Amino acid sequence: MVENRIAEITRDTKETQITMKLQLDGSGACRTDTGISFFNHMLEGFARHGFFDLDVKISGDLDVDGHHTVEDAGIVLGSAIKEALGNKAGIRRYGSSLIPMDETLAQCAIDLCGRPYFVFDAEFPQERCGSFETCLVREFFYAVSYSAGMNLHMKILSGVNAHHMAEALFKAFAKALDEATGIDPRIKDVLSTKGTLD
Repeated sequence: MVENRIAEITRDTKETQITMKLQLDGSGACRTDTGISFFNHMLEGFARHGFFDLDVKISGDLDVDGHHTVEDAGIVLGSAIKEALGNKAGIRRYGSSLIPMDETLAQCAIDLCGRPYFVFDAEFPQERCGSFETCLVREFFYAVSYSAGMNLHMKILSGVNAHHMAEALFKAFAKALDEATGIDPRIKDVLSTKGTLD
């Protein structure tokens, strides 16, 4: 087991103040305080199902709406993933997952190539889950992909309940990221003909 793949990130703007600690090789332990209960629930699912230890505290301008809080959390999580991975030596690089949740089926594929690209194919039938606007699911993962420098594809294959759809996407992302960040002893440096994943 690789040890100390940990990142601690602080981001302080006029819109949000965020502190986050991420350990890639964890047990799924999670403490979240984002000010948005449904978003807490999604991040807890991400940590639990990816076996990541996550500690996040956010104070955002929720009097405006949840956009800045969720988007900036994505920026910070992406930065934490990138920092925790270091030079990416030994990682599998690719990960994919297909997650069912009742009527919903969600798919996620990741390439930790260092080049950001984002494809998102999901339409939510309800505009909100609690106080969380479902359109922010896309904004969160877009921010993660570009901040981490990952190629990220996400798709809802079937679904009618927005809660199930969002949760299945977060869990699919967790499982795909766990696979992509995993260590393969056959990989002695980085899995690239270029010799770098930057």
